[in-house]
Amino acid sequence: MNFTLPKELKPVVIIGAGGIVKDAHLPAYKKAGIKVIGIYDLQYDRSIAVAKEFDITKSCETLEELIQIAIENKAVFDLAVPASAIVSVLQRLPDGAGVLVQKPMGEDLIQANQILELCKQKHLIAGVNFQLRHAPYISLAKQLIDNGVIGKLHEINVRICVSTPWHLWDFLYGIERMEILYHSIHYIDMVRYFLGNPQKVYARTIRHPNMRELANTRSAIIMDYGEERWANINTNHGHDFGTEHQESFFKFEGTEGAIKIRVGVYLDYPKGLPDKFEYVSNVEEGQWKEVAVEGSWFPDAFAGPMLGLMCKMEDEQFDYINSVTDAMDTMAVVEAAYKSSMNGGVKFSDFS
Repeated sequence: MNFTLPKELKPVVIIGAGGIVKDAHLPAYKKAGIKVIGIYDLQYDRSIAVAKEFDITKSCETLEELIQIAIENKAVFDLAVPASAIVSVLQRLPDGAGVLVQKPMGEDLIQANQILELCKQKHLIAGVNFQLRHAPYISLAKQLIDNGVIGKLHEINVRICVSTPWHLWDFLYGIERMEILYHSIHYIDMVRYFLGNPQKVYARTIRHPNMRELANTRSAIIMDYGEERWANINTNHGHDFGTEHQESFFKFEGTEGAIKIRVGVYLDYPKGLPDKFEYVSNVEEGQWKEVAVEGSWFPDAFAGPMLGLMCKMEDEQFDYINSVTDAMDTMAVVEAAYKSSMNGGVKFSDFS
């Protein structure tokens, strides 16, 4: 993996022992050589099991015990808690600590602002775990685009049409905002990584008739960058008819070529299928090429935000792409998408 590394790897303590910690955080940290010395979860039995599985030094019964371990070892905090709990946890952390917050940055823009202000007040060196930016195929796409291989980037398309087992994340049931805030937010953040902040946002997010217990599981989002550039995000998590016609891809269109990435993790989830990276360039042979990419989004990319945070802790001038300040703009786009969805479109009846 091509991450910028700190001069010294710091130890980490984790708050939360849920599925994302087991499936992504801890495997990624292990591959990167990051030592996790403590873990805490409201369900103590769960933290004990995770600590045993991943050889974590200490499973703590209280948050205070974990904080003390972090202070004594100058460890970095990894917060893998629901968005609604972020503010209350941050308030209890020591001033000046390094902390990586699991996305999203709160449940809405109000909470995001509270998190940002709290980080400033407590002088926390903080980031948000928007790890898709660090996925190996995204890093390669960024390199090709920055080097002009596909010309001027003018369109990004995200298409996700899969069967997602939402029951694996029971905290998502009963909340008012779901699909955009907890899933499409990844793609919004990725688009911003390539194109910056949009001029306008158009969106609609709705329920699926077979998933009525969830607030919404289908979304269409347009990020408008003016007369020649845009991004389209289209998701449907209810395609429960086998993998043959499931879709999970990113496509980048440039004036001189294009890139298409098959995102295998969502196909036949959670088993997944292999990723695939292809591109075509008029400045090269003009034929589609498949490129082998080492590693994937899950779990490899999850090391990136943590390693970057450690670099930021060593050097305040380090350009940390996962900073809470940058994450605020991603949360602003999410808020704009929900507002657009609530406001609705133009009624056909007004013209008929």
